[in-house]
Amino acid sequence: MPETPVSLMVDAENVHKIYDSGAIQVNALQGVDIKVSKGEMVAIMGPSGCGKTTLLNCLSGIDSVNEGKILIGERPIHQLSDDDLSDFRSRFMGFVFQTYNLLPVLTAQENVELPLLISGHSQKESRQRALETLDTVNLVDWAEHRPTELSGGQQQRVAIARSLVNNPSIVWADEPTGNLDSQNEREIMELITKLNKQNGQTFVLVTHSDSVGAKADRIIYMRDGVIDTER
Repeated sequence: MPETPVSLMVDAENVHKIYDSGAIQVNALQGVDIKVSKGEMVAIMGPSGCGKTTLLNCLSGIDSVNEGKILIGERPIHQLSDDDLSDFRSRFMGFVFQTYNLLPVLTAQENVELPLLISGHSQKESRQRALETLDTVNLVDWAEHRPTELSGGQQQRVAIARSLVNNPSIVWADEPTGNLDSQNEREIMELITKLNKQNGQTFVLVTHSDSVGAKADRIIYMRDGVIDTER
């Protein structure tokens, strides 16, 4: 009896990215192929400058590609207009960054509800969903605190809540534990792993940390703009 094919969340083929300043041309990605199944957690690892963040930015549509195709949930994002791509990202994707990227003048709750307000949800619904999501990351009691009143681990939890508030199918995380000590790193990765398993959301992480990579279902190693090995 044939096996049921695993549905793909990410299907990218022959992805090239060139940065050209005129004087210098950098081939950041050189024909990368990558597939990620729905519900999978994948870590992208490799030395600094190997193209990890560039790959994440291209797969998520933050950056354009020079050649190749990228399907996210069967949607060819390399063919979308800027407006369509922005709308698709806001509805389908979540983002977590090393530097948290929280707005300092807003409370935790206001930071989390911001993506919903921008996409046209009402104030009441946005507030309710923000509080529910903060509860998911065990921070609802800190909802009225601003980022400067939170620890680094708490700020990253707020950032994760913000990435999840629109119930995305895929979450992109660039060095999500890079600014955290080992204790907070463990806690954040336990949270991400829990969300991945409970919600069935796909996570693609860029990391230098072996302990973060060990939590993933699969590790993709990059070197000099290409996929080196996978395990």
